[in-house]
Amino acid sequence: MGRLSYQDKDSTDALGQTDPEIAAIIEKELLRQQSRLELIASENIASRAVLQVQGSILTNKYAEGYPKARYYGGCEYVDAAEELACRRAMALFGAEHANVQPHAGAPANLAVYVALLKPGDSILGMDLAHGGHLTHGAPASITGRYYRAYSYGVDRASGLIDLDQVRSLALKVRPRLIIAGASAYPRHIDFSAFAGIAHETGAFFMVDMAHVAGLIAAGLHPNPVPLAHVVTSTTHKTLRGPRGGFILCRREYAAAIDKAVFPGLQGGPLMHVIAAKAVAFKEAQTPEFIAYQKKVLENAAVLAQILMDYGYHVVTGGTDTHMILLDLRSRGITGLEAERLLDQVGITANKNAIPFDPQNRRVTSGLRLGTPVVTSRGMGPQEMELIGRLIHETLESRHYPGNLERVKKQVSQLCSDFPIY
Repeated sequence: MGRLSYQDKDSTDALGQTDPEIAAIIEKELLRQQSRLELIASENIASRAVLQVQGSILTNKYAEGYPKARYYGGCEYVDAAEELACRRAMALFGAEHANVQPHAGAPANLAVYVALLKPGDSILGMDLAHGGHLTHGAPASITGRYYRAYSYGVDRASGLIDLDQVRSLALKVRPRLIIAGASAYPRHIDFSAFAGIAHETGAFFMVDMAHVAGLIAAGLHPNPVPLAHVVTSTTHKTLRGPRGGFILCRREYAAAIDKAVFPGLQGGPLMHVIAAKAVAFKEAQTPEFIAYQKKVLENAAVLAQILMDYGYHVVTGGTDTHMILLDLRSRGITGLEAERLLDQVGITANKNAIPFDPQNRRVTSGLRLGTPVVTSRGMGPQEMELIGRLIHETLESRHYPGNLERVKKQVSQLCSDFPIY
């Protein structure tokens, strides 16, 4: 085999020669992202700097362990990158300790359970059917199999978390861990109230802030770090970094958390991703990032209002975040049908269960929308008004293919006007 060379040139040149099939797939995915309106609430567009670091030579280095305590030699520079990522994460959120090694949000959450609980201990998290996350005790998750999981939900009328129910359940089952955080809940969560319930019942309090981490970093959403024993997150949603996870905790739990991540759950960390996380944490400290997050919120509020003006039922009557949850039952269409219709015109969204949903999770009665990606592309309130109209026209035109083609052309033009890079 010939000698490999590292050349400072466009990586697609080497890839095109080495593996044209994968190169073609990447080109198609680039075209898909460029030519479609991405309204997935859990997605975003990483900066060129993040992409550059994530595709760097740091991927070559094995660094099992932690800085200054690795199981391999030659780690002085990746140590510096990880230490920098930890310092930046702690500064950004006001935390006493950070672990930036989790590969994603799910293993970050599991690491907390491993650190603080024993198998069979009870946990209390938000019901998946009401907007919670799979890893907060859902039966299909390992968290629902290794621990005794109890769930709280939302009020049927308001769609808001029922804190009286949370407290009542906590007093009844005395969970070892109470979890706040959601994947389909568009309102602020009262972290202070949860912390009070955890204190009253002697439980650990964990917050999964994956969806709103960018908003918190910008000071536009309540920060759970001063209130929770442990906080977990991803770096790729509103935070706009590489795909990955991290954990913040009080100093007294640092050793247990670190041990749970490695050697408890993971082996060698992804040093190229950790360095990219450091870049994202630095980007999140800039005035430009704060301005961006303000636009994310403004765009979500405008889009929610436009849809309500068209007669759609927005769960909770609006949004405090980047996310909108539509209840489509009054429109005579399921979430699955809506997702497929929007896909035909170039709008990517996801079907989603609504609280007390009569449909199963493969069909659903709801649609989840998010504004991080379209805001990253530079779109503002005027474009949100257009997108709201296009969504409405698409769902209303499901029996009129000609109308769908007209909407598709407008979507294509909008994407052309706001390229992703």
